[in-house]
Amino acid sequence: MRVVIAEDNALLREGLVLLLTSTGHEVVAVVGTGPEILPALLDRRPDAAVLDVRMPPTFRDEGLRAALAARKEIPGLPVLVLSQYVEESYAAELLGGGVSGVGYLLKDRIGRVDEFLDALERVAAGGTALDPEVVAELLTRRRGSPLETLTPREREVLKMMAEGHDNTTIAKTLVITERSVSKHIGNVFLKLGLPPSDSGHRRVLAVLAYLNNA
Repeated sequence: MRVVIAEDNALLREGLVLLLTSTGHEVVAVVGTGPEILPALLDRRPDAAVLDVRMPPTFRDEGLRAALAARKEIPGLPVLVLSQYVEESYAAELLGGGVSGVGYLLKDRIGRVDEFLDALERVAAGGTALDPEVVAELLTRRRGSPLETLTPREREVLKMMAEGHDNTTIAKTLVITERSVSKHIGNVFLKLGLPPSDSGHRRVLAVLAYLNNA
């Protein structure tokens, strides 16, 4: 996989380069400021981009803005955005541009190497990878919506779907059968007014689209 990295923290930046190269990926560009991001993405046309939300010179949302601009220039460009904290407005804005090939992780998640690499691969394949804490924020802040009609178990299943997990993983994590998972998913779609689908990927996209627009 060809990857562009945008991160201002030198230690984290070099750590990401070492991690990705040591696991067989090719880092085609590394930038440390906001204005460098878009030119690097347009020039290198990577398979995926790993971008910090806050970059110099203002440390506000340069990385996010670059990600949104790049996806307009390169439709479907897989982007995994990193953030120090849960910032719902940033997550919602990123999802608003289309949820295919999008990830939003807290930086703490990078230390869990397998989880980070799995998230990057899912995003590069056109899937989604939302940090569990981000999903929790999205779910708990949707007051006055059909989400409040979900049972605790249905919310657990929805949360894991939004994180990008398939039915098998959900079943193992919650220690229930896959048949039970399918039943809960059916109930979730029914209560949220979303058409069920045989595709786990499409189900995730539908749920995320609902969360973004609820």
